[in-house]
Amino acid sequence: MSTPGPELDGAPLFLLDELPETEELLVAGPEGRHAVEVLRLQPGERVHVGDGRGILAEGDVVAAGPEGLRVAVRARFEVPEPDPEFVLVQALPKGDRGPLAVDLATELGVDRIVPWQASRCVTRWRDDRVGKGVAKWRAAARAASKQSRRPRLPEVTEPMTTREVCGLLDDADLAVVLHEQARRPLAELTVPQAGAVVIVVGPEGGLSDGEVVAFRAAGAESVRLGPEVLRTSTAGAAALAALSITTRWK
Repeated sequence: MSTPGPELDGAPLFLLDELPETEELLVAGPEGRHAVEVLRLQPGERVHVGDGRGILAEGDVVAAGPEGLRVAVRARFEVPEPDPEFVLVQALPKGDRGPLAVDLATELGVDRIVPWQASRCVTRWRDDRVGKGVAKWRAAARAASKQSRRPRLPEVTEPMTTREVCGLLDDADLAVVLHEQARRPLAELTVPQAGAVVIVVGPEGGLSDGEVVAFRAAGAESVRLGPEVLRTSTAGAAALAALSITTRWK
């Protein structure tokens, strides 16, 4: 049985699809090669091994070689889910800016990422590209989680339509839409300390009038981050940082 444990510190984190209840763990494959060939970990060094769902094993390296990293487990614990939950509805950016948006949002603590095909998106995920696009975003979220030593991977959902996003906003405890023409700054909002906070980031071409009206009808409030207009790939991360100051970063 896992018990609550300490916050992650400077020890590197490795992720396995499953975390067996054994006294010794093997970190193999790409994870193991990275540990041995890039990080050059040696016996005696402390590491964390997790399943990406909050369960962590803390242990010491006992062997590092061609097969990977062998870790002797000395403690197991569970990191609780963060509160409030941060949900980012991200309009599809063009090129590699999609994975960049996911990377930055993951480092800044997002819990769920929803790809959204806004009307003015330049990028289009046709039916035969949806699976590849989602897989690419999930890979970016996993890599960023390891880099930022997050014990819980953010969920990357299947793409949502505008109607489905409206349903998400209607169920949220706080729903905001980033809009450069909004008068109210995000900093003025009262952020709930629990529940779901949903942030909508539009595409490079901006939100259509119809989308703004639909989101407002669903209970979302249009806000601005500041005087500058950020790229769609960085706006979500900036909003997450601003929200974390009054909730998680205390």
